Amino acid sequence: MRRVDVTIVGGGPVGLFAAFYAGMRGMSVRILDSLEELGGQLVALYPEKYVYDMPGFPKILAKHLASEMIAQGSAFSPEIVLGVTAETLHEESEGYAIVTQDGRRWPTRTVIVSAGAGAFSPTKLGVDREGEFEGRGLSYGVRHTEDFRDKRVAIVGGGDSAFDWCLHLHPVARSVTLIHRRDQFRAHEESVRRVRESGVEMKLWRTVQALRGEERIQEIEMENSQTGEREILPVDALVVTIGFKSSLGPLKDWGLGITRNQIEVHPTTFETCRKGVFAVGDVCAYENKLKLIATGVGEAVTAVCVAKTYLDPGAKLFPGHSSDMDLGL
Repeated sequence: MRRVDVTIVGGGPVGLFAAFYAGMRGMSVRILDSLEELGGQLVALYPEKYVYDMPGFPKILAKHLASEMIAQGSAFSPEIVLGVTAETLHEESEGYAIVTQDGRRWPTRTVIVSAGAGAFSPTKLGVDREGEFEGRGLSYGVRHTEDFRDKRVAIVGGGDSAFDWCLHLHPVARSVTLIHRRDQFRAHEESVRRVRESGVEMKLWRTVQALRGEERIQEIEMENSQTGEREILPVDALVVTIGFKSSLGPLKDWGLGITRNQIEVHPTTFETCRKGVFAVGDVCAYENKLKLIATGVGEAVTAVCVAKTYLDPGAKLFPGHSSDMDLGL
């Protein structure tokens, strides 16, 4: 494998912008991501939800934002390697080598970790046949709104995601029922108000005890935690939104400072305790850190520029405004 100037671990929005900016600075770039497609959580978790706090877009569907950022991140033809997990980081005379779980070695001069929250998996109900019905009416989010058209949908959860999906699916579904284990919610008050006024049925103090069906899920059995009574709810689709578990996985063994599942960095260079290794986006930690895409892309620009000065000590930290450049794009 050829040695590149920078390897970006994570192909979400922040990693994609890092790839673009590194390309703009004339650096050779490689992106490694354990997912099978670029876009990170924008496409993996909430492609059909709107993003409101991205500069330049009053509102934009997450999947459309991902599409635009993928196009931008690919502008300088970075090497893109998907479906591989970065396992180990080895220091070499010319920088580092990242070894992935398939045994391949990826030489690089610098590293930018933009792994978001790390590897994530949905929190599950923990009932019989859950795995059997996954993809057969049971899901842990909404990828395509049209999959729920004219269906009886039940949504489990009491946070923002549960209420967002209630509001999003109510106009297209035959019916939407919200199931929550208590009568207090972790969602924004405005979302709760809108759901209450929308006609979405709420089944409170209920927990899902069983799933039934043949080829696909057909009904769920719930228990009222206050009375102990059981009831059956016929459904065509069940969306479980009770959270995700995240982990840095092998990154924890890279010799980087870790605080609460985040990588400690210098607050102005975003460099870790290993020279030439940076962390940006949700994965990095410093005082007053804000977990926003807008924050992350700014961190990515700084990390790229600092990495550039390592590779070329004569390079300026700030290359100038892109509007003054002829990028050939």
